[in-house]
Amino acid sequence: MRNEEPKGIGRIAVLPRIVGAMIFLLGTGVLSAQSPAPSAATPKQLEENCLACHREQKLPDNLIYRRYLLKYSSPQRIENALMKYLEHPIKERSIMPSEFFLRFPIKYANKLSPKMLRRHVRAYIDHFDVRKRLQLEKSN
Repeated sequence: MRNEEPKGIGRIAVLPRIVGAMIFLLGTGVLSAQSPAPSAATPKQLEENCLACHREQKLPDNLIYRRYLLKYSSPQRIENALMKYLEHPIKERSIMPSEFFLRFPIKYANKLSPKMLRRHVRAYIDHFDVRKRLQLEKSN
């Protein structure tokens, strides 16, 4: 029995379709030699770029995060509020009361790119996420 080509479609005619599909997938990032960029900074990056200084200044991170959680209620809304404040840190954009700034200095604008800042904010939210601390009782 001979290997016959399907009628109407030669091997040469299929090649441009395959190449076109591969170019499309490369352009969308589905096919890539590189791994996708992480959506959050690593715990080490968060520690080095944020939390070490927070500890040095004795900032109450848990308290700050809880205030954001009470006001904004979802990780996405917290992320947006933190980004807005951290890109242009002024008292009026802070969730903390004005008395807070009598004890703690206003944050200076950081040097992270907006993309890296967003990754650090996501890592910060993940680090303090209260859902990780909740334990549900097991039903018998």
